Amino acid sequence: MDIINFLEPGFCNVLLRFAICFFVNWIIVDKLYYRKSNRCDFYFTFLIITVAIFFLVSIMMHMDRGKATMGVGLGLFGIFSIMRYRTDSMPVREMTYLFVIVCLSVVHAMEDIENPGVSMLAEYARLLTVDCLFIVAIVFCEMKLKVKSTKLIQYDRPEMAKPENRAELIADLEQRTGLKIINVEVGGIDFLRDSVVMRITYEGKGSGDADKQFTVKKSQWREV
Repeated sequence: MDIINFLEPGFCNVLLRFAICFFVNWIIVDKLYYRKSNRCDFYFTFLIITVAIFFLVSIMMHMDRGKATMGVGLGLFGIFSIMRYRTDSMPVREMTYLFVIVCLSVVHAMEDIENPGVSMLAEYARLLTVDCLFIVAIVFCEMKLKVKSTKLIQYDRPEMAKPENRAELIADLEQRTGLKIINVEVGGIDFLRDSVVMRITYEGKGSGDADKQFTVKKSQWREV
């Protein structure tokens, strides 16, 4: 086995682009996404997808030109099919971050650093400019649109869901939960089991397990 072929400039460029891609995606996930959501499951998913997408596209791009085009298309189709036919629903914010992670991984993998018409320094500068634009856009949106802490609860007094009982409802929920409630949204009501689903918005940082779900299936109702 020839070690020199393993350390050829082309492969070193791939590793350098991967390091930049992983670092940029880590900043987006750790400093921008995880700081507000505290979702360890999506933290793991986003970073592993970064590795998988980058090397998948990078290897396909080293095939013959015709095969590479077809392979990249089929590979991306399969990736988004997996995202579409998932078993658990993904909130819009998480889906957006996932799309950003996939896009950046593909951009870094397909960037032609060895283009003879452009210097290597210029290619890396262009790549870093794209990364900075993504980060600036995400920071701006995160600062502009504050993520509120919410919880999905099951309430045992459906009569309190009436609009005229709103003040009393909020007071009762604050007394039971110990939270400073900002808003209450009423979801499904089950009069047979005297139960109502509500989504409360409250002050303070969420625990990371805040349920973004608003409606529940019949199988999810608490057995009484």
